[in-house]
Amino acid sequence: MNDRLREDRSTDMADKASRRGAVDLGMVLMIVAFATMGGFIFWLTGQAAAEREAAIVADTVTVDEFASATTVAGVDIQMDATPYEGQQIRLVAFNVPSTLGTQGFWLEMPNRTPFLVSMSPEVMAEGIAVGAGSTVTVTGTVYVMNDSTLITWIEAGTIQEGDRIVAEFAIHYLEAVQVVVNGGGAGADGN
Repeated sequence: MNDRLREDRSTDMADKASRRGAVDLGMVLMIVAFATMGGFIFWLTGQAAAEREAAIVADTVTVDEFASATTVAGVDIQMDATPYEGQQIRLVAFNVPSTLGTQGFWLEMPNRTPFLVSMSPEVMAEGIAVGAGSTVTVTGTVYVMNDSTLITWIEAGTIQEGDRIVAEFAIHYLEAVQVVVNGGGAGADGN
């Protein structure tokens, strides 16, 4: 039995002797696998950070939903707004000499003629305070003034009967869908 044991050992040694020049690849492959996984996780982390930065930039970009509005100079609309009827326009940085009820206000044109602006229900719901002495930029659609419009405003309680007489002088008005107060008066009463 001893001989047999010696024979088995010598066979084992012979087997091992044939592998002496071979490298044990198991350990090397394991290290390469872990390094590859670590590199992949590092790459994924960088990609996720880049996605978060892109999302933040996308969130901070403001989109002007009224970018298609034509910017019109006061001299182009002050005498006759007929060419702009039914069009969405923008009037930039005009002085407000007075208001018209809670519905609107007047813009002072370059020739000192007032131009009526009526705030849409959405703009009025925003609670924007436009007062005498304010400087505003308005975007909206130009309409022809008519009796039914004035009656609607009176029935809604946004202008009084006494305001109607003043509003009747307007041939056209701008129904504002966006009003930006750039400065000036603090409230609707101009204080």
